[in-house]
Amino acid sequence: MISFSTCWNNSRHNCGEKVIDEIVELGFSNIELSHGMMITKLPGLMDAYKKGKFHCCGVHNYFPSPVEVMIDAPDAYEYTSHRIYDRKRALELTLKTLEMAAHFEADYMVMHMGSVPMPPKRWTNKLTELVRDEKHDEKKFLRLKEKFIKKRAKLGKIYYTRAIEALEEIVEKATQFGVKLAIESRSRYEDMPTEAEMLALQEHFKDNPMVGYWHDFGHVQLKHNIHLLEHRDWLASMQPYLIGAHVHDVYWPDRDHRVPLTGEIDFDDLLPFFKPEMPHTWELSPTREAADIRQALAQWRERYPDRT
Repeated sequence: MISFSTCWNNSRHNCGEKVIDEIVELGFSNIELSHGMMITKLPGLMDAYKKGKFHCCGVHNYFPSPVEVMIDAPDAYEYTSHRIYDRKRALELTLKTLEMAAHFEADYMVMHMGSVPMPPKRWTNKLTELVRDEKHDEKKFLRLKEKFIKKRAKLGKIYYTRAIEALEEIVEKATQFGVKLAIESRSRYEDMPTEAEMLALQEHFKDNPMVGYWHDFGHVQLKHNIHLLEHRDWLASMQPYLIGAHVHDVYWPDRDHRVPLTGEIDFDDLLPFFKPEMPHTWELSPTREAADIRQALAQWRERYPDRT
């Protein structure tokens, strides 16, 4: 099932219904209500929903955006934070998002689980810079990568525990509302969870049908490009836990949220891991042009007729 995220045009409109109308005009009827949505847009969104203009396939935490945060910042509060207030606020906002998901009869809620205190400019960003330089020192790259992985594993335990504790509480409400918790793959290794942590998390909740894995094609490709994983192998290992995916393309090595079928991702090879009825939600940068999206959508429907 193909769908589309409001992250593409949310910032261009003051009225929620206009956000929906523009996406519907592109050719999408299934829509994910994404983070960064000001609470003032909710009446328009609900009006559009009641009029039957769209089906809300899912929401992205936090929805709506925290009133005290003036920018689109889905990681403004983290379950992994050392600040007790931030952890409590993250939980409070998540439970509110679940309520909103239920109002829109959404099937899933995409979640970020936090991070560890490692500055990306010293680690993920540095690895990316080295890969971008085609003449980079391979030994230097491997030393940095090995040091990064070891340090991240050493730091991660306490933050992983905090993430699990938060999920244990959130899943109770999710069960009540009938909204699946879709734990998203992240683009930076500093984020929670890493691949090892994601596998552990999914195994921890393996008997709970309300928790699953949300594959972000672009995020995983960025890690693939700096040799932290193999995209296809990782997706194959996560197939039993799949709920759906954020679909966007990548311009090598680190420009993601590009229009699908315009970059380097081999969708022909990767899409068969997904059941056609799973949500394939296009999550695109606001800089992408409507004409390019329409063209890619037509190509997608011709190429993957069972995934529209």
